[in-house]
Amino acid sequence: MKRNIHVVGTGTIGEPLIGLLTTYREELGIDELTFHKRTATPLDQPKIKDLLNRGAKLCVDGPAREEFKAMDLEVSYGVEEAVEKCAVVIDCTPMGNQMKETLYSKFDDGSRLFVAQGSEFGFGKPYARGINDDTLVHGEDKYVQIVSCNTHNIGAILQNIAFEPHGEDNLIRGRFLCIRRANDISQAGKFIPAPEVGKHGDPEFGTHHARDAYHLYKTKDLELDLFSSAMKVNTQYMHILHYDLDLRRATDKETIMEQVLGNDRIAITDQMNSGVVFSFGRDHGHYGRILNQTVFNVPSLHISRDGKSVSGYCFTPQDGNSLLSSAAVAIWHIYPDEVARRLACFAPCFFSRV
Repeated sequence: MKRNIHVVGTGTIGEPLIGLLTTYREELGIDELTFHKRTATPLDQPKIKDLLNRGAKLCVDGPAREEFKAMDLEVSYGVEEAVEKCAVVIDCTPMGNQMKETLYSKFDDGSRLFVAQGSEFGFGKPYARGINDDTLVHGEDKYVQIVSCNTHNIGAILQNIAFEPHGEDNLIRGRFLCIRRANDISQAGKFIPAPEVGKHGDPEFGTHHARDAYHLYKTKDLELDLFSSAMKVNTQYMHILHYDLDLRRATDKETIMEQVLGNDRIAITDQMNSGVVFSFGRDHGHYGRILNQTVFNVPSLHISRDGKSVSGYCFTPQDGNSLLSSAAVAIWHIYPDEVARRLACFAPCFFSRV
């Protein structure tokens, strides 16, 4: 089997992921990058053409093949043919669980890895780069769910404030508020005229963000007391996360800053405005995204007098953290002993300060 990667979907995660993997295809050791687009929409023609020019190959089934060809878009494979030829499938649509039942299970012979994104809870083992890499097992983990961008952010805060260097039993409880953008700037619909609060649909965790973080750490045999709320604000700028942690052992600003500054997946900022941070990513990142898991806001950091309560704000850098984890788990499957070396090519997409 060739070291091919197949990406399903060309939306807010799929398109930049295809771009990332084609840009660094040689360094990552990918033989061929294919992608599936279901419908031929004239508005999507320019971006698909650009992805083809970057070296990706389009996969389409049925009558839609002729529709794509009519838009001067070359179709290389059918969908099943592409899946059969690849080592990794990364589904970036909200249909991952459905596709698992109808298509991916037919190719589940143990040689391929199937990956879905954060909305597809239950697809497989939850994963975030740098959080639970040591739980991945070749031959056993054939289905992996990349947790959402905000869940990556929660994981980064837990890992670097609560756990390291204090130990994984240090967290008493964590409370989080995800202040989310209304929609991505690439999306024309679902914008809201005013801030909108979200429901607490999960009786234990509030929203899926804490639930997914709980299951992410459960892969490490940790069962954490987590709760999250969410709201949308009428902006297209990046998400903001408020965290509030109760700890067993006291910490201080010096310890926290030493930890976050020592983690290359965390950027720090003194900027208070999410638009400024968002603009930095658009100007300097890949497809407008930096790949850091979180942008830690230093001025908002608050530590109680006894050092056992920590709160503050951080920015969720678009969905760049999900792109990193998607690429990382794919390379782990193809080159299990070369992940760090292969991913070193992403260094220009990381920043220590924003």
